[in-house]
Amino acid sequence: MKRLVALFVAVGLICGLALSTAPTAGAATVIKMAGMKPEGEPETIGMHLFGKYLKELSNGKYEVQVFPNSQLGKEDAYIAATRKGIIQMCATGTQTSALHPAMAMLETPMLFDNLDHARRAMEGKTFDLINEGFTEKSGLRTLNAFPLGFRHFYSKKPIKDVKDLEGMRMRVPNIPLYTNFAKECGISGQPMPFAEVPGALDQGVIDGGDSPLADIVSLKMYEITPEISLSGHILVIHSLYINDKFFKSLPEQDQKWIEEAAKRSADDVWAMVADGDEKAKATILANKGNIHEPSKELHEHLVNAGKRSWKLFYDTVPNAQAILDSADSYRESK
Repeated sequence: MKRLVALFVAVGLICGLALSTAPTAGAATVIKMAGMKPEGEPETIGMHLFGKYLKELSNGKYEVQVFPNSQLGKEDAYIAATRKGIIQMCATGTQTSALHPAMAMLETPMLFDNLDHARRAMEGKTFDLINEGFTEKSGLRTLNAFPLGFRHFYSKKPIKDVKDLEGMRMRVPNIPLYTNFAKECGISGQPMPFAEVPGALDQGVIDGGDSPLADIVSLKMYEITPEISLSGHILVIHSLYINDKFFKSLPEQDQKWIEEAAKRSADDVWAMVADGDEKAKATILANKGNIHEPSKELHEHLVNAGKRSWKLFYDTVPNAQAILDSADSYRESK
């Protein structure tokens, strides 16, 4: 009964949002945007920045209302609401791969050397190749791409060399790409919700896991697992999406404002994440955590494990090789 009531409340809220979108005479046009991350996270900051820039560019014609922290439901629910036009925009990551498998390649293991490499690819042809055909399938238009940070190992014992991975039981998200990569690394991957990680660490069920540095700091993981290895094996990338019919219904100048606001907000997040990583490292060290650079052998081991995990894409993404080749072409050595 409680679940039924909760469902009615959620549906009522979303429907209420749809009814309140139409502007009254002289009022700003309201754009509602949903996200999953709490306030202070790169995704949510990017959403707010988009709204700020769009308001400035349009001289107040548009007002963006941000609903972070899954206020409008989990990712699949608010993505569906955006596709239907109940709300106009959302922010999310590879959840959109359920609609277009190539979107999973935004988080391809060991695809990018660093943030600069990733940014060149995401602002270049690689991002276009990933999105090829996405709008036609989904009814959503991808406006930008921005990082939440590279995932790094956190553990009770240091991970510096390949041998340090042997026998390690590491929490992984319950996503085939992540579990397969862990297997290829020789790690005993333990799929579980992140909320269960502290208890699993206390009970010795797992030895560690992986997260962006910002998450490691915000959740104080260094207090339980003080050994941080800068493996950088997966870059978490999210995007802002807009209902394509809504976008096309707008005047050409307004479309340009939206695209410019999306670009500016992404630019800010790229810079913020790079700066935030350095601050996160300082915080970890100041709180008696330890930071390790993987050995050359460990890095090569992770690269090879990543490449073996790419096989998951070949059967589901027709242009997978073109995407991989494109990302490779943006390396500094090229």
